[in-house]
Amino acid sequence: MPDVRLASPQGKWILLTTVLGSSMAMLDSTVVNVALPRIGRDLDANLSALQWTVNAYMVTLAGLILLGGALGDRFGRRKVFVVGVVWFAVASLLCGIAPNAGVLIAARALQGVGGALLTPGSLALIQASFHADDRGRAVGLWSGFGGIGAAIGPFVGGWLVDGPGWRWVFLLNVPLALVCVPVALRHVPESGDQQAHGRFDVLGAVLGALALALVTYALIEAGEGGLVVVVSAVAGLAAAVAFVVVERRRPDPMMPPDIFASRQFTAVNLVTLCVYAALGGFFFLAALQLQVVVGYSALAAGTALLPTTVLMLLLSARSGELADRIGPRIPLTVGPLLCAAGMLLMLRVGPGASYVSDVLPALVVLGLGLVTLVAPLTATVLGSVSVVRAGLASGINNAAARAAGLMAVAALPLLAGMGEEAYREPAAFDTAFGKAMGWCAGALVVGALIAAAVVRRPPPDCKRPECLRHGGVTAPPLEGAPVRKRLG
Repeated sequence: MPDVRLASPQGKWILLTTVLGSSMAMLDSTVVNVALPRIGRDLDANLSALQWTVNAYMVTLAGLILLGGALGDRFGRRKVFVVGVVWFAVASLLCGIAPNAGVLIAARALQGVGGALLTPGSLALIQASFHADDRGRAVGLWSGFGGIGAAIGPFVGGWLVDGPGWRWVFLLNVPLALVCVPVALRHVPESGDQQAHGRFDVLGAVLGALALALVTYALIEAGEGGLVVVVSAVAGLAAAVAFVVVERRRPDPMMPPDIFASRQFTAVNLVTLCVYAALGGFFFLAALQLQVVVGYSALAAGTALLPTTVLMLLLSARSGELADRIGPRIPLTVGPLLCAAGMLLMLRVGPGASYVSDVLPALVVLGLGLVTLVAPLTATVLGSVSVVRAGLASGINNAAARAAGLMAVAALPLLAGMGEEAYREPAAFDTAFGKAMGWCAGALVVGALIAAAVVRRPPPDCKRPECLRHGGVTAPPLEGAPVRKRLG
């Protein structure tokens, strides 16, 4: 039984290393968007390369995150967490010294592998190490510090881009890892799942990642046309079908199809796809819009986007408590509609826009929408399955959110008519940004309609999430309950 007390020196070291580890992955997912215009200029990269700079990371992270959690359960959570931190730091170093866009994109894909190893492990280590009486408070502190990291990430990223340069957005991970790894090896006890058995579902993980990569490639390159794009699209769809077939036939699959027998679980994941597709596209394009069209510096653009994360950090816990009282249907309907309104308000953000009268109102409305929906979404996902599958359900929901975000980053420029050089042409980018916000708002309305039609109040004994103060905006918080279902 775990017996480390939070007030003990060892407890504080455990909390420090898990916060540092998770912050590395979270910071990269929030600050890279701010650096994109400078990366494009310095590496002479077109819009497709900037899309891949974001999506190469998301493809491997979304495709492998469930497998990463299973590896920790089998071989030791501390061991896999440390491997993930080291892997992430080495990949970050490669990003920081990349001589061209191709090397940067490849290094970002490697970063995603490291993220898939360390992200599930950070919270699992807390669950496995702390005494039951302290575990809730430890998770709350982990979540709160993580939210603070998400809030300051764009600000720090903007400062680095305008100061030492965009490469330091990645190089900053190296000293963090140099602190994190020794602390983990010395102070964090090893843990695992003694019931883990059987083979890993490597084939399922590879097929899932391959499907995401091929479809993403087809969407990004669709504007160029040609046989390669068609073949990639067909191959991606074939890989997706093969993934479903493999998961249905394996005795212990990575993503058990029977978990979708719950109508509530399926509906909330559809809402997740709609919401996080819109958010992924928004945060990719908004950082570009503020710099390319409005004329903000990287620091100003990063700072400008802070209100959404700050609102989540301050108010998500209260939103979760409200949803406990009134049920998730209203929050999951109203929240996406508020987000859609915030994105439509972004249509006012163009050349010469005022931050106070144009940018800030849109971000406040968007932030209030996120506050309304994120905690109830996580709680409803957990409440729609049995307690022993809470970790698996949360992992699937988190992976779905990341997959939706990367598909949006791939598809929105195509749907909005952005050319390869659009981010270098303010007028053209402004026009396309307006169209993209329309698509994002539409996706959110669809999510609201699904919630209104299908989502119902979970049973009274459903498990509440422990990560209500999480401030991340790229995916729902991962629930830390151990995954009891083995990944084949």
